[in-house]
Amino acid sequence: MRKLVESTFVTLDGVIGDPQVWGMSYWDAEHNEYARRLLFSADALLLGRKTYEGFAQAWPERAGSSDFADRFNELPKYVASRTLPAGEAEWNATVLAGDTAEAVAAVKEQPGENLVKYGTGEFSQTLLEHKLVDEYHFWLFPEVVGDGDRLFDGFRTSLELLDTTRFASGIVVLMYAPK
Repeated sequence: MRKLVESTFVTLDGVIGDPQVWGMSYWDAEHNEYARRLLFSADALLLGRKTYEGFAQAWPERAGSSDFADRFNELPKYVASRTLPAGEAEWNATVLAGDTAEAVAAVKEQPGENLVKYGTGEFSQTLLEHKLVDEYHFWLFPEVVGDGDRLFDGFRTSLELLDTTRFASGIVVLMYAPK
């Protein structure tokens, strides 16, 4: 059975929206190596529609620029969407059909390595509600942005701290599992 790992950037005040605005100035070789290990531990990506569409616009043009970009582009992608027709998925992607929680559970049952999920939003709440995420990697950025989409807004759960990774930039990756 595969392990589902969610990797999410979040500010100190819980904002997840627009990390390219508030987070990129912190990115360095230390972060690249952590992200690389996480990506290379997976043999597929799990994405919500919005994350998929943003990534599908940005990542293909990076092909050949690094082994990370090549791996990111080559990995199969499973996309959860109620609006994206199955036949319109490109970039090595498959739209999950039917009930999202059941479809993700079926993908997890397949043999293979980890599934890595990037981005957080409504899809993440569905996964949390159905206890499908095995591990969370919350990249906590030393930023307070005041407003924006929030991590698990309106949802309550308990998590168990598994590990922490501290970067010289001030970012701390908090690794949690559902209790």
